[in-house]
Amino acid sequence: MSKLRVGVIGLGEVAQVIHLPVIESLPDRYELAAVCDISPGLLKRVGDRYRVDRRYTSAAELIAAGGLDCVLVLNSDEYHAECAVAALDAGLDVLVEKPMCLSPREAERIIAARDRSGKTVMVAYMRRFAPAFTEAVRRLPELGPIRYARVHDVIGENRLIVDQTAYVDRPDDVPQEAIDEKWARRAALVREALGDVPEELGWTYGLLCGLGSHDLSAMRELLGRPQKVAAARAWRKGGYVVALLDYGDFVVTYETGVDEQLRFDAHIEVYGASASMRIQYDTPYVRHFPTVLEWERTEGDAYERSVIRPHLKDPYTHELEYFHEVVTSGAAPKTTPEDYVQDLELFVDIIRALQDA
Repeated sequence: MSKLRVGVIGLGEVAQVIHLPVIESLPDRYELAAVCDISPGLLKRVGDRYRVDRRYTSAAELIAAGGLDCVLVLNSDEYHAECAVAALDAGLDVLVEKPMCLSPREAERIIAARDRSGKTVMVAYMRRFAPAFTEAVRRLPELGPIRYARVHDVIGENRLIVDQTAYVDRPDDVPQEAIDEKWARRAALVREALGDVPEELGWTYGLLCGLGSHDLSAMRELLGRPQKVAAARAWRKGGYVVALLDYGDFVVTYETGVDEQLRFDAHIEVYGASASMRIQYDTPYVRHFPTVLEWERTEGDAYERSVIRPHLKDPYTHELEYFHEVVTSGAAPKTTPEDYVQDLELFVDIIRALQDA
């Protein structure tokens, strides 16, 4: 099996808890060849821990140094497009964490760079690689005509779970000017996407691009794209959102928010006339907590309920195995930049519905 030399850009929470351990667990597929982070202290400590000699404080330096086959773009959302385009132009394949970018212009840049380079860009929608989810996609026709669906994602802050289950090195040596520049860039990109909107709608857009991108992307793969956003409401400074998504023959209720409960409740539930199924996700920050598919059916006088757990392997590992497969085979991934653009458009549609409320 061909081994890919990978560079990791961004060594924050998700890299430390998930991506770096998963790469280490796949030695037949990946060699961790270089790491990059804006924090010199974090760069040294993570580099030492994973015995990586090539360490860079800028993505541009990591990419220009060569000697890589691919990169994982895991840094702050505002810099995803810049790093992805630079990597593609250097002839590298790219796995970019969601959200791929924050504005349509950035998406166009990434697609153009992919097309001129001929390399792969895959968006890291790990929930869509969970075996329970792919089994749900396969079995969806068994429900018959869909009557209703619900997409629910109300979770506690990730840090509540992470602090009980893992050690995360949170550095204190990031320059304040870099933090200020990040927030200024984010504000500019949100204006690009939405125009001049109240700050609260900008925060809601951030919630959709972050947590919501998982939910709505998986919904689209399972059910297709909705015809329109029929209505939407947000409250608590845009931190909670409910939207009605019109599919013509049925409606999907989408509800999301972040609270201070030490639990993770994310699921997609689809109802047919006499059967329903529910994909129940658990926190991805505790590896190998399984995603399960719950199935209910009425046949004659009998009611049956089953819980299907296809595999204990975590979705992130399935995702990185899949990325290796598409890169080495030359196949197109299912989570392409164009696929992400459909989410970006849906986020904007929800914001417009909120403006009209």
